[in-house]
Amino acid sequence: MRLTILGGGGFRVPLVYHALLGDRGAGRITEVVLYDTDRTRLGAIGAVLRQQAATTEHPLPPPVVTETTDLDEALRGADFIFSAIRVGGLEGRTIDERVALGLDVLGQETVGAGGIAYGLRTLPVALKIAQRIAAVAPEAWTINFTNPAGMVTEAMIPVLGDRVIGICDSPSGLGRRAALAVGVDPSTAFYDYAGLNHLGWLRGLRSGGVDRLPDLLQSDDALSSFEEGRLFSPDWLRSIGSIPNEYLHYYYFARETLAAVQAVRQTRGTFLLEQQSAFYAETGEHPEQALELWQKTRAERESTYGVESREVADAGERDERDMEAGGYEQVALSLMRAIAHNERASLILNVRNRGVLRHLDDDAVVEIPCTVDANGALPVTVSQLTDHQAGLVCSVKAVERSTIEAATTSSRAAALKALAYHPLIDSVTVARSLLDTYVESLPDLAFLRA
Repeated sequence: MRLTILGGGGFRVPLVYHALLGDRGAGRITEVVLYDTDRTRLGAIGAVLRQQAATTEHPLPPPVVTETTDLDEALRGADFIFSAIRVGGLEGRTIDERVALGLDVLGQETVGAGGIAYGLRTLPVALKIAQRIAAVAPEAWTINFTNPAGMVTEAMIPVLGDRVIGICDSPSGLGRRAALAVGVDPSTAFYDYAGLNHLGWLRGLRSGGVDRLPDLLQSDDALSSFEEGRLFSPDWLRSIGSIPNEYLHYYYFARETLAAVQAVRQTRGTFLLEQQSAFYAETGEHPEQALELWQKTRAERESTYGVESREVADAGERDERDMEAGGYEQVALSLMRAIAHNERASLILNVRNRGVLRHLDDDAVVEIPCTVDANGALPVTVSQLTDHQAGLVCSVKAVERSTIEAATTSSRAAALKALAYHPLIDSVTVARSLLDTYVESLPDLAFLRA
C-alpha cells in the first residue's frame, strides 16, 4: 500500500515512518511518498528516514521512500494520504503569537487568536488540496493532522465526504495516562470523551463494566501521578467531575497562562523556529548525521512542550513516559490498519457528529470515540455534555464556522466575528485590532484586506 505524506519535510514525519517500520503485519504500507514545497526540508527528512530504515532491524523490507514537490504526482495512486502541512511555516506561527501577545491576548498556536489566524491562512490551501485529492485520488482515505485539526477537517468534508478523518494524539494520551493512574490496562478501557479538537473532557473511564473515573477523582495521589492531574489540581477536577484535555488549561487559567507566556524571553513558535532552522541547516551540511541530529532536536522539543502551563500549575518536568508512549503516529497507524484490513478498532477521532451530541448539528465535526473498520469511522454513543461543556463547545464551534466562512468567502466580517466570538478575546475593539494587524503582517491573509 502507498502512503502519501503532505508536509513531508515536516520535523515530525520521522515519527510516522518509525511507526511504519514497527508494523510487521501483512498488507502494510510498502511505499511512502513525501510531498513538500521546500526541497531542502524534503532532503533533510528523507535522509533521516533512510537512516532510520538502515538502523532498524526488521524481517521485511522497509517502506520505500520517494520525495516530490509535485502535488498530483504525490497523490496519484495513494491508498492513504496523511496531511500535516503548515501554511506560512513557523515564521507565520511566530507572528500569530506575537500579534496576540502585543494586544494582551493569548497567542497559542491552535487556541484563541493564534488558532484563528492559523486557520484563516491554512483553510484555502487545505481546500485546494482536498479538490486535487478528489480529482486525482478519489478512493484514497485522507487522515488530517493539519491544525487547527477539527476546523480543517470540517472544511474538507464537503469535498471529500467521510473519507477524510481528523486525528489528534491529545485525547488518547489523556485516556492512557488516566487509565494507568487507576491501574487499568489502557488497551481494554473505554474512554467516555467528547468535545472539539483541543477542547474536550474525559467524563468516564470504563473497564470491566465499571466506571473507574470516580475512583481516580477521589485520589490525590493518583491524580498527581500524571500530567493533566497536576495541571488542573485535584480539587478543580473533583469540582467539574471530569478530566479536561490539556489545552483547556488556557481557558481555566487564562490570566495566569497569559502572564507566564508574556514573561518568557521567546514564544514557543520562536523557540521552534530557531531550533528547527538550526536542525535543517546542520543536516544540510552533515547529511550523514541526519538521524542523530533529529533525535537530539526532538528530545529538546518534547521536554519543553507546554512548559508555561506546567510552570503556572507548578507541575514540574514533563514525565518521560509521556514522551515515550507514542502519539499521533500511533493513532494514524491504528486508523490505517483498521480501514485497510477491516479490523474493528476504537479510536477518538474528529468526525461528523451524526446526532451523538445533541447540542450540535449532525455536520459539526466533533472529537469523539469512534468504531473504525473498512467503511471508515462511525461515532459511538457517549454521555451528553454538561451545560458548562456545551456552552464552551458551542461558542468555539461558532468561532470555527465563522473562520471557515471567512476563508471560503474572503469575508472580513466573518473573520472579525470569529475573533470577537472567541471566549479568550474579551473585546470587539481588540478583535478589530487583531484582524487589522494579522492581515497586514501575514501575506497569506492578503485576501482579507479591505
